[in-house]
Amino acid sequence: MTGIEFYTNGHIVSEANSMREKLGALAKQYFATSAIIITDAGISQLGYTDIAKQSLEEAGINVVVFDSVVADPPIEVVEGAIALARTNQCDLVIGLGGGSSIDTAKIVALYPNDFQSVNDILDIDLSSFKKLPLFAIPTTAGTGAEATFVSVITAEDGSKKAIYTPKILPDVALLDATLTLKLPRHITAATALDAMVHCVEAYTSRTKKNPISDALAVKGLQMLWDNFERVMNQGDDVEARADMLLGSTLAGIAFVNASVAAVHGLSYPLSINFHVPHGHANALVMCGVFTFNLPTAAPLYAELARAVMPSQTADMTDLEAASQFINQLKYFLTSSGLQYRLSELDITEQDIPALADIVINTYSRLIATNPKDMSLEEVTDIYKEIL
Repeated sequence: MTGIEFYTNGHIVSEANSMREKLGALAKQYFATSAIIITDAGISQLGYTDIAKQSLEEAGINVVVFDSVVADPPIEVVEGAIALARTNQCDLVIGLGGGSSIDTAKIVALYPNDFQSVNDILDIDLSSFKKLPLFAIPTTAGTGAEATFVSVITAEDGSKKAIYTPKILPDVALLDATLTLKLPRHITAATALDAMVHCVEAYTSRTKKNPISDALAVKGLQMLWDNFERVMNQGDDVEARADMLLGSTLAGIAFVNASVAAVHGLSYPLSINFHVPHGHANALVMCGVFTFNLPTAAPLYAELARAVMPSQTADMTDLEAASQFINQLKYFLTSSGLQYRLSELDITEQDIPALADIVINTYSRLIATNPKDMSLEEVTDIYKEIL
């Protein structure tokens, strides 16, 4: 077996109402005196920011709030959060919300270092940088951002840029399922399917697959799979929501140490060019990519199928079990209420060549980790199949 380097959070709390009851005490463990909460306007409107603020203030910690994060945060938004943190000399950074808020917080936690613009740190070695204590509190069960050491933001030219270094791994991941109870059905579905993709791509990674990520990916997928229909049909089921949230975190730990692959490669252009939310974009292309991968990845998909559908797949061949696995994922998508054809999102056949070109020329690193190589023509065909 080749060598493994594996990174994860130092502290994970998974408990309902833990933001209200434990956030302040956790912050004091890091000797915080001034915290910045980084979130979006929707989370503030739900009252979650007030709950976090109250817990921190009751522990004697000054709090400022930056709630201007938007999806796929552009650099200027991130720099606005940095400016507020610097002005208030914050010594604790808290990302509260979805992946965009947590990814923004990861970069803000680097603000004590000497850089003027986020552009200055996009392509340099950050291993010598200092980082403030960083807490991540997810409000969706999907991105796994609370457990990853990557931050994806949008550059001035509209492309996605990633800061990828263990330096930005959150110190604390606080998983409070009550924060996911108000998620609309479509966001519940998209984020859950996103997390399932993370598990599958981590488990089948061609370049960085490892036994630790494998174990987490299998357990995470089981938790997500077993609770998907429960949270879709009973959105107020706290126990099911808690399992989904923890499953998403396990998926995040798995994929950041093993890598994602072509599903993400084909989904990114949909998000950038047509503003399809990341989880929904992954859900749209996942079955097409997995079906394409069957000639090489069927044994691995079969292992996952037997982990989540043991009775249905007990007597099946690898190819049969793998195909059943993909069919069930397709059912999850089509029954969720999400659009599952590109044409439903005003994407036309004329758009596909440009999308495929972006995949091959911009996201080749994600094709490199996929179980099977893809050509421009093959990417084009996958898009056409879901048109």
